Amino acid sequence: MAPTEQADRPGHLSTEHRVIDGVRVVTLCGEIDRDVQGVFREALLGEGKTVPARIVADLAGVKFMDSSGVNVFIAAHLKTKDAQGWVRIAGAPPAVRRVLQVTGVDTFIPCYPSVEQALTAEAH
Repeated sequence: MAPTEQADRPGHLSTEHRVIDGVRVVTLCGEIDRDVQGVFREALLGEGKTVPARIVADLAGVKFMDSSGVNVFIAAHLKTKDAQGWVRIAGAPPAVRRVLQVTGVDTFIPCYPSVEQALTAEAH
């Protein structure tokens, strides 16, 4: 796993990623807002020019997400779609799930209760 952290801002955002069967699984913990949108984008899409084709974002540890996080998810969706891939969300707590519903993100990025379910779901 490769951790990235905003250590100077406790509770803000920490990220870890790993690859499972060719899928980039990103585990996030803390808050997703304007201050960490670059960290969030890098965690999802990686640092290189090659975008992962398939991404699962584990949001179980996310306490808050604003429109900055929504924008990153939309950008990731568009980039993975161009690569014939997808983004899936796992474990979003009720407050974060509500943001995804209100903004309509859950209509094109499927949400699952767990990482395992997101990894094994049939393609939409």
